[in-house]
Amino acid sequence: MRHLLYVNHPQDAAAAGGMYAAGDWMLEIIIGCMVLVPTFVLVLVIRKYEPLYAVYSRILLGLSLTAPLCLAVLSIPAVSQGTMLLGWICLDRLLCSPVVIVGLLVSRLLARFDQAKRFTLYALLIEVLTLALAVALFLFAAKAH
Repeated sequence: MRHLLYVNHPQDAAAAGGMYAAGDWMLEIIIGCMVLVPTFVLVLVIRKYEPLYAVYSRILLGLSLTAPLCLAVLSIPAVSQGTMLLGWICLDRLLCSPVVIVGLLVSRLLARFDQAKRFTLYALLIEVLTLALAVALFLFAAKAH
């Protein structure tokens, strides 16, 4: 639907690019929050079973490890300044980092077992530190220009 809007009204999209980008960003946040609802229900169901929650916490740790990987890939000028699909995927992964942090925080608060608490804490720290580093790199690059 959004694609048709861009195709049918390219002048409007070019004239008000920031408004279109903000609308796309809000749509991504809404979709991300909608994904958090079934995740919350899943966490409520499996939080009583240590083996299942341990596997879930390891998956969260793996998910959080993609954030520094995406930041490293975006640090390559050929990827970040080009039109490669990999650059867009990595950028979207970093832009959805606040939603992931909310999900990790809820998972950490609902964890009942030591191993699950430890893995979700590691995942949360990795995600928050990567987001802080990305913001710092952005501000440093903006200050340099």
